Amino acid sequence: MRVYFTRPLPESVADMAREHFDVEMRTDNTPLKIGQMRAALNLYDGVLVMFGDTFSAEVFRDAHHPRCKVLANYGAGINHIDLAAARSAGVMVTNVPGAVTDATADIGMTLILMSARRAAEGERMLRAGKWPGWNPTQLLGLHVTGKTVGIIGMGRIGAAIARRCHHGFGMDVIYTARSDKAPGFPARRVEMDALLQAADFVVVAVPASPETRHMIGAGELAQMQPHAHLINVARGDIVDEAALIKALQGGQVGGAGLDVFENEPHVPGALKAMDNVTLLPHMGTSTLEVRETMGRVAIENLRAALAGQEPPNLVN
Repeated sequence: MRVYFTRPLPESVADMAREHFDVEMRTDNTPLKIGQMRAALNLYDGVLVMFGDTFSAEVFRDAHHPRCKVLANYGAGINHIDLAAARSAGVMVTNVPGAVTDATADIGMTLILMSARRAAEGERMLRAGKWPGWNPTQLLGLHVTGKTVGIIGMGRIGAAIARRCHHGFGMDVIYTARSDKAPGFPARRVEMDALLQAADFVVVAVPASPETRHMIGAGELAQMQPHAHLINVARGDIVDEAALIKALQGGQVGGAGLDVFENEPHVPGALKAMDNVTLLPHMGTSTLEVRETMGRVAIENLRAALAGQEPPNLVN
């Protein structure tokens, strides 16, 4: 069985895959172009795909009986794959939902703390040689302990962030979800408007979909408290980036911590220019241990699918 990796992965992951497949691993770190995606469907039995490889309906348009039987997504979010088109072409789609949870939650907490305590701004000041020494009114930020965090989307990652906020920082947890959750600690489900109005930190943790695109726009940002911080560890297009820039510039929102962006890798100059914005380059799962675990799960999905079994993490 021939399997294609669309980006370079840790060598240990490639070694795992070679135990089962004839592996070809691309050396380029850029997303696949449409012609490359079409070729992959025809040349390989399985493709290990990455965020940014947009397998749209157009890619599948002429793929009626492709050689490829499974797209094994190297991550939890699968909004870059047209599931209906893949299904029509007879291609399974899998993901790695559990493997990314704790690492992404850790980045969520990193952004909460960095944004609230003006850490990035302070580091820039120090590196630029502009730190005049300690004084009692310098870089006064927002105290995190005991504040209210609002989690938009109480799935695996949202619940993991909420757990850290409650147990680590004594925060009051409110959340939005389709139904009540039982996270094992006090947490209240509220409507979106109530969450936005009450939270000191609003954390976006919903999956990306056509329904969640620009879920956080001008109207939602206007409801946030002027000192509140918006944290996004989900997908960039869930937040209307232009509306966020306007809200930050106008003082409607106190700050933002972003690990994802609407048109990655492009980040608007206006965001980069603001001191009250913490920016990370999509680092949610950036640890070697987690990337290796993601690889093991993705490879097992490939192995099962190509052996005629149901993959452990079948999405479509």
